[in-house]
Amino acid sequence: MQVQLLHIGKKFNRQWLYKDMSVNLASGSATAIIGNNGSGKSTLLQMIYGWQVPTTGSINISNQSLECKPEDVHRFASFAAPYLELPEELTLVELLHFHFKFKQLQGVLTITDLISISGLSGNENKPVRYFSSGMKQRAKLALALFSKHDLLLLDEPCSNLDEQGISWYRSIMMERVSPATTIIASNQLFEYDFCTTKISIADFMLPDPQ
Repeated sequence: MQVQLLHIGKKFNRQWLYKDMSVNLASGSATAIIGNNGSGKSTLLQMIYGWQVPTTGSINISNQSLECKPEDVHRFASFAAPYLELPEELTLVELLHFHFKFKQLQGVLTITDLISISGLSGNENKPVRYFSSGMKQRAKLALALFSKHDLLLLDEPCSNLDEQGISWYRSIMMERVSPATTIIASNQLFEYDFCTTKISIADFMLPDPQ
């Protein structure tokens, strides 16, 4: 999917996070959105996904020359973030079966394959509420990474992951098996060092008034 940001600006109350941001992300590209904490990385990712709207400008997302409406982006995209909630009353197997009623698994993967690849074997029948924060993050990433998608949005993907979990994430991302357009919001180099394009929020921030 191609993503075009056309003169994007975002303001909360009277404060602008950024203004006049114009970027064209080619289909199949891997892009990192970088910036300090509180700079608006997550907000930009959520605007691309359609959860928020820009104060000024527009976001155009197209798939093979067909424009995608903001309310339909979720049909073609996968999103993972540490602040997303999982239905904790479900077991892992129940969660996966529920999720894949609405999404397709990539390729010829099965639910069993996904659990194994994600390093969650042995927890199939454990309610999600009893998962550690790292296990929950693995589950969130697995749902996003292994769903069929044309646009992959990851917000601070290694939050709560230990060294083994980080290595697992990097091995998957370095392979770049999926041809999807990938956008990662992060200020940790190891989460996005494979990205070929970088958008620095600082480049679009307004100067402090003197």
